[in-house]
Amino acid sequence: MNNDHLRLFVRVAALHNISKAGSELNLSPPVASMHINKLEESLGVKLIHRTTRKVSLTEEGREFLPHAEEVLNAVDSAKASVGAGSFTPQGTIRVTAPSSFGRMHIVPALKEFVTAHPELKVDLRQSDSIVDMVEGGFDIAIRNAALNDSTLVARKLAADRRIICASPDYIEKYGEPSTPADLLNHECINLIGIDHWDFQTPNGIEKIKVKGAIRIDNGESIRDACIDGAGLTITSIWCAYKALAKGELVQVLKDYPLTTDTAIWAVYPSSRLLAPKVRAFIDYFIEYYGEVPYWEK
Repeated sequence: MNNDHLRLFVRVAALHNISKAGSELNLSPPVASMHINKLEESLGVKLIHRTTRKVSLTEEGREFLPHAEEVLNAVDSAKASVGAGSFTPQGTIRVTAPSSFGRMHIVPALKEFVTAHPELKVDLRQSDSIVDMVEGGFDIAIRNAALNDSTLVARKLAADRRIICASPDYIEKYGEPSTPADLLNHECINLIGIDHWDFQTPNGIEKIKVKGAIRIDNGESIRDACIDGAGLTITSIWCAYKALAKGELVQVLKDYPLTTDTAIWAVYPSSRLLAPKVRAFIDYFIEYYGEVPYWEK
């Protein structure tokens, strides 16, 4: 079995396209197709269904994929143990990130990142949905939710402190809550997926199920609705820091911090060797955000 054929197969499985996978490995479409044929012949099974629009894995192909990845990881690990091979970050790194955080805090850093690593290309997909990393062919997922998947490894990139905010106009019109319980008398804009706002109080954790006419699934949109005076809301500092600095938003209930133990994480499959491009991306953004993130200063 040829390792180059395995590497091509793994990329075809991720991209569902032989030509694109071949292009990544500097192979022409005919050569890439020939390599897949040779791999199938060596195994005696059909790994890929080919159609005019895309390719998909056969049942045998899906069974074979994790073993192919394991072989490639073992080869790379063996080379690394003796200092062989090229470990310069190179190729294409595929990243998925939440829409708002990606736009505000990843995209502005990409120019400097690719300048520092000229042999790297970045494929960034922004979505507020939790994607399947393996099925999507992603090297890294940026997440700001708790990790509950034992097949993934997480590295903390930065803190994600959340606060309660309101616009000055809203406070002038409706007043400012002095305790978490006061929120029940206020219009609140809720982030879809968060049912309770949990506060630290002298009497322990207090859970408040807020009410309001508006629920939104995007952090920037919630922030903007809050700036517009639609109600109080929960927001991450990284999302609201500019509005806070301009006085468009005001933090309320400072004496009752939220109990959310959130952070910005870079996660990657535990079954994969930490490739140089993944390490380079993680190390760069840990330094870029800083021990105290710039949005907290």
